[in-house]
Amino acid sequence: MLLTYTAIGIALFFAMNIGASGTAASMGAAYGASAIKKRAALILVSIAAFLGAVLGGGEVVKTIGKGIIPSDLLTVKIVIIILLGATLTLFISNLLGIPLSTSEVTVGAVVGVGLAYHRLFTDQLLVILLFWVIVPIASFIITFFAGKMIARAEKRWPQLKGQGKWAKWLSILLILGGCWEAFSAGMNNVANAVGPLIGAGIMSTNSGLWLGALFVSIGALVLGSKVLETNAKKITKLSLLEGSAISFTGGTLVVVASVFGLPIPLTQVTTCGILGVGAAQDGFGIFQKGIIKRILLIWIISPLFSIVVSYFLINLLVDMDIYNLIVMASVFIATVGSIKLAQHVRDEQRSVYNEGEGI
Repeated sequence: MLLTYTAIGIALFFAMNIGASGTAASMGAAYGASAIKKRAALILVSIAAFLGAVLGGGEVVKTIGKGIIPSDLLTVKIVIIILLGATLTLFISNLLGIPLSTSEVTVGAVVGVGLAYHRLFTDQLLVILLFWVIVPIASFIITFFAGKMIARAEKRWPQLKGQGKWAKWLSILLILGGCWEAFSAGMNNVANAVGPLIGAGIMSTNSGLWLGALFVSIGALVLGSKVLETNAKKITKLSLLEGSAISFTGGTLVVVASVFGLPIPLTQVTTCGILGVGAAQDGFGIFQKGIIKRILLIWIISPLFSIVVSYFLINLLVDMDIYNLIVMASVFIATVGSIKLAQHVRDEQRSVYNEGEGI
C-alpha cells in the first residue's frame, strides 16, 4: 500500500511539473506579444489545460499505459521507476527554465523499462518517433508561410499590428489561441503523469484524468513563471497576429494527434512555430541564437537521459545487476558531461561576443 501511495505522489508531482513546462508551450505566444499579463496567462492556461485533460485525454492515456510496453510489466514498483525517471528529468529542466517536452521524457522512461526487460512494441514506438519529427516540422512550415503572409498584410494595413481599435480584438484572438493550445496540452500531456498509473490498474481512467488535471493546473500557477518567460521573451518578438498563428497552429496539430492517441512534444511544436515566424521575419539566422541552441540540445538529450535513468533504476531497485549499473552509470556521467560541455562552450561564445562588443 505504501508503494501505491508513493507512485500516486510521484505522479501528481510530475503532473505539477507538466503544468509548469506546458505553460510556455501554450500562453508563451500571447505573453510574448504583450497581449496578456503573466498572472492572467497562468490562470487561463491552468483552466484550459484542466478542461482538455478531463474531456479528451483518454486516448493518449491508452498509449502511455499499454501501447509502448505490455501492461503486465506495469507493477507498482515499475510505475514508480517510470515516473521517477520522467519526473527527475522534467524537474531539472524547469529549474533551468528550459521548456522541455513531457512526452519525450515519459516515453523515454517507458522505453528504458522496455529495454531492460526486452519487451518493447517497436512498431508503435517508431510511429511515435516519426510524428515527433513530422509534427514540429509541419508547425515550422505552416507558421513560416503564415508569417510571410502576415508581414505583407501588416505592411499593407498597419492597423493589423495592433494599433488603435484593432489592438483589443487582436489581443482577444491571441488569448483565445493560447487557451486552445492549453486545451490541447491538457489532452496530450496529462496522460504522461497518470498513464502509467492507469495502465497498472492503480487508478481508473476517469479518476486519473481528473486528479492529474487538477495537479497540472496547480503546477501551472505555482511553477510556470520561469518557463513562460523563457519561451516568450528570449526567442523572437511577436506581433499579435503572428502569436495567434503560432497558437492556433500548434493547438490544432496537437489536438489531432491526441485524437489518435499519439503523445506529441507540444513544446517542440510551439517553439518550432515561433521559429517559423522568426525565420519569416529575420531569415534563418535566428537559429544562431544561444537560447535556440540550448533548447535543441535539451530536446536531444532529454529522452536519452530519461531512458538511462529508468534503465538504471530497474537494475538498481529490481534486478540488482551490477554490470548494467556500471554501464548505465558511465552513460549517465557521459550525458551530464555533454550538458556541462555544451554550457561551457555557450559561456565561452558569450564571453567572446561581449569582448568583441567592448563590454
